[in-house]
Amino acid sequence: MSEVPRTTPLIGLEGVFASYDHHVVLRDVTFRVEPDSFTGVVGPSGSGKTTLLRLLLGTMKPQSGSIRREGRLKVAYVPQLETVDWNFPVTVEECVLMSRPQGRLLPRATATERRDVEEMLERLGIGGVGQRHIRDLSGGQQQRMFIARALLRRPELLLLDEPTSGVDVSTRHDMLHLLADLHESGLAIVLTTHDLNGMAAHLPHLVCLNHRIVSEGSPAEVLTPDTLEQTFGARMEVLEHLGMRIVVDEAPSLRPASGA
Repeated sequence: MSEVPRTTPLIGLEGVFASYDHHVVLRDVTFRVEPDSFTGVVGPSGSGKTTLLRLLLGTMKPQSGSIRREGRLKVAYVPQLETVDWNFPVTVEECVLMSRPQGRLLPRATATERRDVEEMLERLGIGGVGQRHIRDLSGGQQQRMFIARALLRRPELLLLDEPTSGVDVSTRHDMLHLLADLHESGLAIVLTTHDLNGMAAHLPHLVCLNHRIVSEGSPAEVLTPDTLEQTFGARMEVLEHLGMRIVVDEAPSLRPASGA
C-alpha cells in the first residue's frame, strides 16, 4: 500500500503579531510550513525575517495570534555567520557536538558520536576538518559546519538565517545545491535571504515580508516590480534571462524635468 502524504503543516501561524518592547515587528502574519517546504523569505533589514524564524523555532512567543506545530516536531537552526564569536576556543568537531541534548559535557563525547560527526562533515563535503579551530575555515566551510551541527539533531525542519551572506558567488552556488539535495532527501527548509538573484530566484517558493506578508508564491508570481516595491520601498525592474527572473535597480528616467 502506498504511503498517504501528510496534509497537515509542520507549523502553522495564524494572524500572528510579534513585538519587541511594544514595537510591533510582525503584523497579522498567516504562514504555513508544509512537510515539503523549500521556502525563501525575502525583505529589507528590519522587516521581521529573523523574528519569523524565532517564532518557527519556538524561542519567541507571539504577542497575539496562534502558532500550531506538529507534535514532537524536530526543528534545527543555522544562525547568521556574522553573529558568531570566531575566537571562541572550540574545534569544528566540538562545535558540531554542541547540538547534543543539554546537560551533556563536550569532553565526554562517545566514539559513536564522534564518528557521527565525521560522517556528517563528510556528507557535507568538509571531511577531515574536525580538529581545526572554527576560525580557520573558509566562509563556506563555516556555514557547512553549522549545517552539520543542525543536521546532527536529525530535524524534520531546517531554519537558516541568511545562509549565503558574506560568501562568494561560487560558495553561494554550492550552498544552493547543498540545500536542494537536503530538501530532496526529505527535509523541509525555510531560509531568509537578501539575495534576490543568486538565491531567491532559484527557490520553488518565496515569501516577501515587510512586517506583514506582502506576497508569497513561486518566483514568477512574487518577483514582480509592484511586489518588490511594496516589499523594499524602491522600484525595481524584473528581466527574463534563460527562463529565470533577474531583479535590477530601475534605471533613472532619461526624460527632462518639467520646465527644462
